[in-house]
Amino acid sequence: MRLKLQKSKEQSTSMPMEEAVSLKNITKTFQLKRKKFSDFFRFRHESVAYFQALEDISFQVKQGSCIGFIGLNGSGKSTLSSLIADHLVPSKGEIKRNGKVSLLAISSGLKPNLTGTENIELKLLLMGFKSSEIESRIENIVLFTELHDFIHQPIKQYSSGMKAKLGFGIAIQTDPDILIIDEALAVGDLTFYEKCLNEIERFKQAGKTIFFVSHAISQIREICDQVAWLHYGELKLFGESEEVCLEYSKFIHHFNKKTKEEREAYQSEMMAKQYVAKKTKEKHRALNFSQVFFPALLVVLLICAIGFSAFKMFSG
Repeated sequence: MRLKLQKSKEQSTSMPMEEAVSLKNITKTFQLKRKKFSDFFRFRHESVAYFQALEDISFQVKQGSCIGFIGLNGSGKSTLSSLIADHLVPSKGEIKRNGKVSLLAISSGLKPNLTGTENIELKLLLMGFKSSEIESRIENIVLFTELHDFIHQPIKQYSSGMKAKLGFGIAIQTDPDILIIDEALAVGDLTFYEKCLNEIERFKQAGKTIFFVSHAISQIREICDQVAWLHYGELKLFGESEEVCLEYSKFIHHFNKKTKEEREAYQSEMMAKQYVAKKTKEKHRALNFSQVFFPALLVVLLICAIGFSAFKMFSG
């Protein structure tokens, strides 16, 4: 399998490919405390807590490539995957996609109370497939996943491996131009993993693009042409798979040599920087439009109501 994947890399680099995905200065910030309606009536400005999950991420990916995302937990891998899949909108920057995108994560988009068959039908209907097309695809998915009679059971009764099988089976049947696999191959048996590798290779040969999120360096090396190393919201390194995986392995080696307390202290320190970035900017912001408009509107409506009541009383 390793030789087969390496051979496909050599073939893909010999043919010119169009750009599949382009990310330019992508930043994603989450507001941790949502404003309440009562906040609109406060004229004194207060700082709001923000978490900057990603900051100034830029890279381009060619069609037929397989790109790996690696990094410690909380580094922004899943957030970036959701942005590329258009499930999230960037706070800043621009993402260009050339084709249809499908995000595959464990239980992603699956309804627990519906059966496997019902989940397949629902997802394919939402993607615009006709009933006649869905029937044949259900048969293909059952054959590929080997779920057999379990396909008629509710998803909530599935193991994580079975959910991963169903999700992957649905994803390849929708035939996306860009497939994002977020830790979905971390569960399941070796035989199914080999089947997934064959499908990934088929996708690459067809000029499709794959993003592969995993903590397993061995999987990343085996599957991916290029790798993006994310480190607490920043793009630490982007380049050829062997080069980036080597640097990341060195980092992990030194990181794991730390004591548990030292690792936790380091992670807390890095995440604290992501919180502070937006807080300090927000402290000096002037009153915004909503903080002035809504109180003024309430006053106007109150005056109108009093005037109308007075008019009715005197006219009566």
